[in-house]
Amino acid sequence: MTAFLFQATIYLLAMVIAVPLATRAGMGSVLGYLCAGILIGPVLGLAGSDVTGLQHFAEFGVVMMLFLIGLELEPRALWAMRDKLIGLGGLQVVATTTAVTAIMLAFHLEFATALALGMIFSLSSTAIVLQTMNEKRLLQTEGGRSAFAVLLTQDIAVIPMLAILPLLALPGARAVARAEAGGTHPALVFVDHLPGWGVTLLTLAVVAFIIGAGHYLVRPLFRFVHMAHLREINTAMALMIVVGIASLMNLVGLSPALGTFLAGVVLADSEFRHELESDIEPFKGLLLGLFFITVGAGIEFSVITERPFQIAGLVILLVALKAGILWLLATVFKLRGPDRMLFTLSLAQAGEFGFVLVSFAVGQRILPPQIAEKVLVVIALSMLITPALFIVQEKLSKRMRPAARSADEIDDPQPIIVAGIGRFGQVVNRMVTMSGFRTTVLDTDLKTIQLMRTFGFKGYYGDPTRPDLLAAAGIAKAKVLVVSLDDRNSATRLVAYARQIRPDIHIVARARDREHVFELYRAGANDIVREMFDSSLRAGRYVLENVGLSEFEAAELEKLYFKMDRAALRELAPYWKPGVPLSENADYIHRAREMNAELEAAIMERFSHQPDATETEAETAEAAIKGKE
Repeated sequence: MTAFLFQATIYLLAMVIAVPLATRAGMGSVLGYLCAGILIGPVLGLAGSDVTGLQHFAEFGVVMMLFLIGLELEPRALWAMRDKLIGLGGLQVVATTTAVTAIMLAFHLEFATALALGMIFSLSSTAIVLQTMNEKRLLQTEGGRSAFAVLLTQDIAVIPMLAILPLLALPGARAVARAEAGGTHPALVFVDHLPGWGVTLLTLAVVAFIIGAGHYLVRPLFRFVHMAHLREINTAMALMIVVGIASLMNLVGLSPALGTFLAGVVLADSEFRHELESDIEPFKGLLLGLFFITVGAGIEFSVITERPFQIAGLVILLVALKAGILWLLATVFKLRGPDRMLFTLSLAQAGEFGFVLVSFAVGQRILPPQIAEKVLVVIALSMLITPALFIVQEKLSKRMRPAARSADEIDDPQPIIVAGIGRFGQVVNRMVTMSGFRTTVLDTDLKTIQLMRTFGFKGYYGDPTRPDLLAAAGIAKAKVLVVSLDDRNSATRLVAYARQIRPDIHIVARARDREHVFELYRAGANDIVREMFDSSLRAGRYVLENVGLSEFEAAELEKLYFKMDRAALRELAPYWKPGVPLSENADYIHRAREMNAELEAAIMERFSHQPDATETEAETAEAAIKGKE
């Protein structure tokens, strides 16, 4: 027991130290887990003797991940993405599998081994790529959306791969593997002696049972359990579904990931979907992290030291081969410039599901252990260089960007300039123009400008922060400048420049957050609107109306909060220090707490007086706060 607790402490300590460091370095959590495993395993030798046994336990993290992926994949959503899933994603999996299989056959490997390696290396790292794209805000680009479709196809493709692998096993291979593992259950013995086609038919039968059970058994059972109104029982139910299906699949010698994925898809449109996700997510994250740590701890570094050039060559060959196929597919599907480069390099590594397929293929006696060791090292190293691939992509994409289109010539400047015509700017511009006033709209998004023109709104393409374009837009005579640029630094620079050349112009600016308010205030903006503030106030008023307050009381409280919050921002502005996070600014925090107490006291005082006094009290409170400046 003491040894177990010591090993658990080592693994958890490695998690809480290595993963945050890797995340802050931009490497992603998966690479952090792998590095933690490498550190406590091959480097320090603290992983313990039973890493393989622990990895089998941790594989439940992968099982739970596939269950959650299934919950996210509603059949209707999959059908809507069918073109990219079947076309782009399907072609990538088939082409990469075929190419790798052909190369392995050229190295005189058995066909079953070559095909298994082709399927393993056709996958990319969903966890690393999606996390990196989210951090770099690349998922909304065309290249990012295409990469996401391919990753989704790969995740789905794992399921038929797990069903195909038993067909590649030699007769009796499963029985030998089961005997070595000590499996003696009659059902396991029966399955082990089935031919490949028999295993496939059994797989289809079990899949049909899981689908039927998901529709007709799980939902009524969940409703029955829900009657207890106990969170721990709901969690137990969720775990029972995953573990029960995994046990059923193991009983007939199949992959538990296959069953749980299908169960997730079946339950994707149920009313219990979100509760299942919240119950399973903590277990999935912990066990999946443990799985990656055990993979890192189990990497045989002797394989690298014995044949360093061979391993390096295999990694380079894998990345180059996948990049070539991805580049060709991006060309066929008309991805251009930076989008093509992002799509190509972001998916050129191997993926975490490769570890699962390797383990399964070894158990089926398809991959010899000596080959499996090399494959695991190649997968891990290709994942470790993924951050470097994104850096290369970023630099190459900058060089590939086409020459900037020259700004439009502004032939009819108006007294109101709207700089930035995103969702925020569009609402402002529409309201102003429909009120009978004319505007000069500037934006760097050519597609948005062209779309505006199709609806009858006049706009000009160009960078609003350029002095020459501002001059052409009539900044010298304009009355109002609306700054609604998406980039906060550009917005602040524009406000500062406009205030410098036109001290008398009225500047209305959109702020991202509270700190951006202080930046714009210092730059010289007259009216600063936080993009979510007014909508949040309205939502808060609806909440108050539905917890017992009258519409009048809720509306008056909304006005009071609005006035006092704006007054508080003016008073807190001198406490703001550029470059210092608000959470580390002691003076700001101290004063903000005092003002929160004053605001709460004012609201409580409002309810202790007659309703019609709210406006006067709000003005008095605002004046009192201004008087302290």
